Amino acid sequence: MARIALVTGGQRGIGAAISEHLQKNGRTVVASYAGNDEAARAFTERTGIPTYKFDVSDWDQCAAALKKIEAEVGPVEILVNNAGITRDNTMKRMDRKAWDDVIDTNLGSCFNLCKLVWDGMSSRKFGRIVNIGSINGQAGQYGQVNYAAAKSGIHGFTKALALEGARASITVNAIAPGYVDTEMVRAVPPDVLEKIIARIPRGRLGTADDIARGVAFLTADEADFITGSTLSINGGQHMY
Repeated sequence: MARIALVTGGQRGIGAAISEHLQKNGRTVVASYAGNDEAARAFTERTGIPTYKFDVSDWDQCAAALKKIEAEVGPVEILVNNAGITRDNTMKRMDRKAWDDVIDTNLGSCFNLCKLVWDGMSSRKFGRIVNIGSINGQAGQYGQVNYAAAKSGIHGFTKALALEGARASITVNAIAPGYVDTEMVRAVPPDVLEKIIARIPRGRLGTADDIARGVAFLTADEADFITGSTLSINGGQHMY
């Protein structure tokens, strides 16, 4: 029977690529989304991957969604914490809401979802968790103290949780993408984008598929001796 994988933020951009790669690798995939019903419907029609709408930063919504997924599809054996937002500003201009929103969505969601699948993975003696961090959580970025803090927190969260899961055959790893060709990056002014690409030794932006292949590797049944690691997929821009 195919293992069941939940990808948060799994119907757009990097998340969609992850969902589709896992599906191609024989996983039964479900994807979460936050708000765009039309995009979610289109994704499901195109891929056959069911989508579930809930706020990953809200414990009660996560708990209700996991209960529904388990009843309709089965227990989650592979979890990819990909959902994330940005609320960029300098410290001078950032308000507490922008801080809380990013920390709760990007980092708090990792606690919510991991907590909810943990007992089941432990009892079955199998689990694969991949948390999506960022190059900016490793190197920092101007105007992103909230985002950088949340993503840096993911890397520490991953290492600590990996120690707890090792004896139960649950692996917990992170991926730190560099600059990837997504809607958000494409919105950057062309002259700024040129400078970003100039700092990438490979000479190009990453693709969503570059990240998805990393997730497929770390969530394979055979990847049972890799845990507590952060895989940097950034074209050599930051070697950490």
